[in-house]
Amino acid sequence: MGRGEAAPAAEAAISRSYTVALALENLSAAHAGFLQAEMLRAGGDVVLPQRPAGSGAAKTEIVLIGSRTRFRTLIARVADAAADTAAVGEEIRRALDNHARTRFEIRMGARRLAVGPEPAVMGILNVTPDSFSDGGRWLESSSAVARAERLVEEGADIIDVGGESTRPGSDPVTEEEELARVLPVVETLASRIDAPISIDTRHARVAREAVAAGACLVNDVTGLQGDPGMAAAVAETGAGVVIMHMLGEPRSMQDHPHYDHLMADICRYLRRGMQIAADAGVPEDGILIDPGIGFGKTLRHNVEILARLGQFRTLGAPILVGPSRKRFIGELAGVAAPSERVFGTAAACSLAVAAGALVLRVHDVREVRQALAVATAIAHVDENAS
Repeated sequence: MGRGEAAPAAEAAISRSYTVALALENLSAAHAGFLQAEMLRAGGDVVLPQRPAGSGAAKTEIVLIGSRTRFRTLIARVADAAADTAAVGEEIRRALDNHARTRFEIRMGARRLAVGPEPAVMGILNVTPDSFSDGGRWLESSSAVARAERLVEEGADIIDVGGESTRPGSDPVTEEEELARVLPVVETLASRIDAPISIDTRHARVAREAVAAGACLVNDVTGLQGDPGMAAAVAETGAGVVIMHMLGEPRSMQDHPHYDHLMADICRYLRRGMQIAADAGVPEDGILIDPGIGFGKTLRHNVEILARLGQFRTLGAPILVGPSRKRFIGELAGVAAPSERVFGTAAACSLAVAAGALVLRVHDVREVRQALAVATAIAHVDENAS
């Protein structure tokens, strides 16, 4: 039997054996009961929360477990139910379709960037005196521009310019100071490099002026949930946006960060940011999401996020991850100096790509680009087979 003849049978077998666990929240008891019955009828499994007697909760959660084939059976049955129940089925279908998606075209103003399955690399350019890894190295506009050009030569697809450090314990700077640092660099780079320019800021005014100067992507560490004018600034300038999760604010975010349910809490935050963007008029294909490695997370949190990163694919936006040189890598590898954490960064980025990350924000572009070439080929070997 030839490969072409075997492929449909193999795909069907994989679809029957590949197990998916999908958590649904805020369901009425009636909806949860209906889904439980239909999933069991389809041959899947169900996990319900344990609640104390008499809790009287108006809403509940349910975890549906089964192969993609079982889920397709469930979705078909739910589609014939009442309209509100059918809508839940449509949400299930959309989540599964999103999770299977491996290619996006990101809209950033007039620019478009295709990602997937090969990831894009975002080169970090900190125009700050106090960033945790390279603070003070690129304060002069001329040196910053030269650094950006070097990053592009090494393979950066995007240059991310930041004028305010958001490292743990950092103090905020005024918008005037931030603008004085980033605008000359953005303006010069806009005429010197072909790569799209991102502005790393949490301030709407800085975002607007940076986009006017030539940036086309806003990387907001508050996920549009800090400055109330940020979503409008993104929408009105036509820029794309990175919605990142951060617990608290930079000065205190590492003071005993706590989550009730780590992945679910981050997922809700990102979904809320995506909804804020949509309500402001940001197009769906202009949104990226970032779980915020190191921003209000312990070592355990960071490792768990990277291990379970694929769960965020259900949100339907390209995933950006920024583990570059961060403290958790130093703790795991026993490396104190951030500049010596290149190999650990490459390992984290490679595993992130295998889980579905499509943009990697890094300091060491050349080294990470090489690691990603290998990781991507291995992770997508079936797609690349001839």
